Amino acid sequence: MPPEALRKPGDPVPLYPAIESRRGGFLEVGDGHRLYWEESGLADGVPVVFLHGGPGAGASPVHRQFFDPGHYRIVVFDQRGAGRSTPLGSLESNTTPHLVADIERLREHLAVERWIVFGGSWGSTLALAYAEHHPERCLALVLRGIFLGRPSEIDWFLHGVRNLFPEAWRDFAGFIPEAERGDLLHAYHRRLVDPDPAVHLPAARRWSVYEGSCSTMLPNAALVADFASDRVALGLARIEAHYFVNRLFLPEGWLLENVTRVRHVPAVIVQGRYDAVCPPATADDLHRAWPEAAYHVVPDAGHSAFEPGIRSLLVGTMDELRGRFGR
Repeated sequence: MPPEALRKPGDPVPLYPAIESRRGGFLEVGDGHRLYWEESGLADGVPVVFLHGGPGAGASPVHRQFFDPGHYRIVVFDQRGAGRSTPLGSLESNTTPHLVADIERLREHLAVERWIVFGGSWGSTLALAYAEHHPERCLALVLRGIFLGRPSEIDWFLHGVRNLFPEAWRDFAGFIPEAERGDLLHAYHRRLVDPDPAVHLPAARRWSVYEGSCSTMLPNAALVADFASDRVALGLARIEAHYFVNRLFLPEGWLLENVTRVRHVPAVIVQGRYDAVCPPATADDLHRAWPEAAYHVVPDAGHSAFEPGIRSLLVGTMDELRGRFGR
């Protein structure tokens, strides 16, 4: 009997039990970058690719657990400069078009014809960019915590969050000398690209802890501690600042303007009502441009994919898609 058959209506939906990957390796994508990738679940299952956030945050084993391993062929990888990919924190040839091309290269390497694309936060941005370039390769899109990279959204992250998390923002802004606080993004960027670890690591930890502290509706010390680790902090902060300074390497408004390319693709949008990192206004803009997409606002959740209501909707959505995309 499947686990969901034992749940009562309204019960929270748990993650699937932890599993090991079946196989994995590193894919050379040029410019000195090697991408870590792995597969788990069913070898001949319906393919789904997980796109992590950040950019630069990296993936982890728990991300396999959104998917039924008895149905899905689960592909998880770390984007350029992130997680287990090498070199960590590298900004060389690290742009949105490069990442879109990397997803296609990985698809071809794994001999996948079409797959479900699942991404949250920056992962939703990259999923949209990939789908708008390669709609024929997408069975469906599952998007969470929508970020479109517009100047207003970047400004909100750097300044607007202080309206909800003033203590976290003071720690974030206070790291920068007062004379430089008029331009927090470039002040952090200068430190994050400095080759000296004594300069870039403290800046990376402060940026990453700020983001982690604002990612849940209620305090989550374990999540903040993970964001403070050197591997997560360096990849996340350095690459995120690099993308923000360069406006995501996309023309302004490009993702919304090109939604028409994917409106025929089945899609689900999941958004936390109290998401302070990627506020609901952005998800609402996307849904109004893409009314065919199912749109769910979780009334008691912030940004993290592991907020109970968001987790339940994501796992439940992937369970429902089993009926639509059988093996």
